[in-house]
Amino acid sequence: MRSSLFRNLPTDANIMPLLLEADSVDFASIVRPGDTVAWGQANAEPLPLTQKLLEQRHGIGAFRVFLGASSFDTCRSEHADCIDFVSYCGTGANRALAKAGALDILPCHYSQFPQMMESGQFPIDVLLLQLAPPDSQGRYSLSIAHEYLIPALKQARVVVAEVNEQAPWTYGERYLRDGEIDFILPTSRALPESSSSAASATDLAIARHTAGLIEDGATIQLGLGAIPEAILGCLTDRRNLGIHSGTIGDKVADLMQSGVINNAHKNIDTGKTIAGVMMGGRRIHEFAHRNDAIEFRSTRYTHDPHVLASIDRFVAINSAVEVDLSGQINAEIAGGVYVGAVGGAVDFLRGARRSRGGVPVIALPSTAGKGATRIVASLNGPVSTPRSDAGIVVTEYGVADLRGLTLRQRRERMLAIAHPDHRGALDQFAGAPPSNRSGSATLVA
Repeated sequence: MRSSLFRNLPTDANIMPLLLEADSVDFASIVRPGDTVAWGQANAEPLPLTQKLLEQRHGIGAFRVFLGASSFDTCRSEHADCIDFVSYCGTGANRALAKAGALDILPCHYSQFPQMMESGQFPIDVLLLQLAPPDSQGRYSLSIAHEYLIPALKQARVVVAEVNEQAPWTYGERYLRDGEIDFILPTSRALPESSSSAASATDLAIARHTAGLIEDGATIQLGLGAIPEAILGCLTDRRNLGIHSGTIGDKVADLMQSGVINNAHKNIDTGKTIAGVMMGGRRIHEFAHRNDAIEFRSTRYTHDPHVLASIDRFVAINSAVEVDLSGQINAEIAGGVYVGAVGGAVDFLRGARRSRGGVPVIALPSTAGKGATRIVASLNGPVSTPRSDAGIVVTEYGVADLRGLTLRQRRERMLAIAHPDHRGALDQFAGAPPSNRSGSATLVA
């Protein structure tokens, strides 16, 4: 195969990729049985390529697919007849695979991806990309997602790229040239839009409490969902905020355009919003296009605890499925289904704990589903973040700062932010001898 001749040689811009047409893509000649195939998350998924890959799976034989957070149901349980699906998360369309028992989970910190991919512990053989067309210097941009695609590029045997005329061209630490791409499928398609659900009254109450922890000049990291977007919506009166985050969305574009986020007080990457991937809609896609105030970096940089600790007043804001009275966090399983991830929460929380003036936050509603409590006496899932890394927990009922507190003090703080309907039972359960405990309330996904 052409790629096996050139993949590990120095880049030669004169080696041109093979141009494909939609009807001529033959993955049986590209993917070998036993290979692992990967692509970008959310709207970075190169849909014309991934859809064709799944259609042609039987011609390939047994192989593995590594999924990030999926916005599309390209991969479905019936495809598991010859594909092993692996992901670090159960979010988005991955949840259906998890419920069907067709998704295997890689339980690791997000910061570990580069080393795992580059060392061969978790090799990526075939990488499918969505790229923006080359600039005047011949540089293809990784567009929407850079993050773990950068370390994957170092080891992939074959690189197949959809070059989408409508994909935003973004600045980053890594660009591609012709000699680094084996096959190109030219397209021109509008990008799908991912938008968070409308914030509820509970979300807004959580957002207001959390916003009160963010000072002028702070640098922020936010997770996904309605609550992070609502928090950003509460920061319109702040000044000189910065962003260093795994992901950014539409509200970041709004606050950058208004001048609230200018990254002027960041002691590293001054003047730059740093992120790994965009998860939003047309607003952030258009704002990031050829905007050198936004720089996309590898996971090795965005999630490096040493980098995070070096950022003064770093505020890390993430969510969870449930938190127990001692500060242990389950961010993975609800109702017996894998819905979340270990992800980058521990990386960011530890970085914020070590940052001068940093604030490590877990923000979540006090109840879920049909009113089941999310502040629990005993976790219903794994310990994704140990209590030794606990920082500040926020619900709609207030803020519990657990730093420097004993287990007894933590229990009091956590009870105060639980839903009032559950405080009595939680207090009684937590105070009972272990032999008298029958288990805490079961969460509803």
